[in-house]
Amino acid sequence: MAKKPDTTTKFGEKRAAIVHAASVLINDTGVQATTLTKVARAIGLNATSVTYYFPRKDELIVTVYAETIALMKQTAEEALAEPTIERRIAKFVALHVALRDRIRRGERGLITALSEIRSLDQEQQDGLLAEYRAMVDDVRSFFGPPGDDAQRALFSARAHILIEAMLWWPVWSLRYSILDFPRVEKKIVEILCHGIPSQSGLWEPVPIEDGGWRTAADAPASQNDEFLRAATMMINERGYRGASVNRIAEALNVTKGSFYHHHDAKDDLVMECFQRSYDRLSKVQMAGLQLKADYWTRLSSVLNELLDVQFFDPMPLLRTTALQALDSEHRNDVVMRSNRLARRFAGFLIDGIVDGSVKPVDPLVASQIIMSTLNGAYEARRWAARFGEQHVAIEAYLSALSEGMLAD
Repeated sequence: MAKKPDTTTKFGEKRAAIVHAASVLINDTGVQATTLTKVARAIGLNATSVTYYFPRKDELIVTVYAETIALMKQTAEEALAEPTIERRIAKFVALHVALRDRIRRGERGLITALSEIRSLDQEQQDGLLAEYRAMVDDVRSFFGPPGDDAQRALFSARAHILIEAMLWWPVWSLRYSILDFPRVEKKIVEILCHGIPSQSGLWEPVPIEDGGWRTAADAPASQNDEFLRAATMMINERGYRGASVNRIAEALNVTKGSFYHHHDAKDDLVMECFQRSYDRLSKVQMAGLQLKADYWTRLSSVLNELLDVQFFDPMPLLRTTALQALDSEHRNDVVMRSNRLARRFAGFLIDGIVDGSVKPVDPLVASQIIMSTLNGAYEARRWAARFGEQHVAIEAYLSALSEGMLAD
């Protein structure tokens, strides 16, 4: 007698294929451009077949996000089982590197950009954010039970920086062959565990005079600057889809017509936000290079200034999570500009190794960790606001780079 096909297995396999295809599309084009029709086409189905598994697009998006968070939590739990902080960090990094290796070799499995969770219905995002916080709690537990509120805040910052570094890894890992992954993995762990300066814990940044990258409190902003500020804040908070033209206009109490007077389309505004953010970051870098100091002092002064902008300026830098919504040409332009800024940080590090102020770290790897740390700092604005003094918040956050995550 012939064995009946396992319909449950087939259902699960088809559902998994749909989720994976949607995940790829979200990473490539963003949530808004991901449709059930495109998902169906990617795996050789028609849209009706997809609706059998996911009647509505939002249900599919929620499933993609939930499975990504579940994978990240599984990774965190596996790392948490290691006996020491260093081995937990090393395991967490190793699992993320191994996942990227398997994907490059053709295996299914993907970490989806989570930037647009807050564009979902409140009930949907509440459930996902609760699951995400549980994963963050696991990563914070890598560092042991906090002795007091200050130590808990420190562990929270380190967990955030570690997670952001692994979420940024898929972007810059493309610059490496998988044959180089073991070496890169080792260098990531060294930097995260032990920091960058040759004198561990050294943090004596020099004030940098504002060169136009801060929001002037005493000067009226142009309407276009107001659009850029509102769009940057809203994209950082809600992702590309959640930052609708209507919401941006309402935030400024202007009409949609006023928006389109300044910008032909929302994508033009997003590109201008990226351009403004990268221009500001570049200006701070160049100002830091002019300081009369060793290169770790120059770099720490730049990082101090940029963290101050990210934490406390009315207009922070735009998060790179908006990348997913851009078309491939614009996305490539943004990634190329980001890589140029990272290479400039690498230049600080190389010159610091030469003058003895920086450990002999891999400057290309360290520069990408710096970029992810700066990029993710926006999410820590509420964390930073709890500190009585701004410089204390910045120093605590950046201690992950100045002394590493193993320091007390």
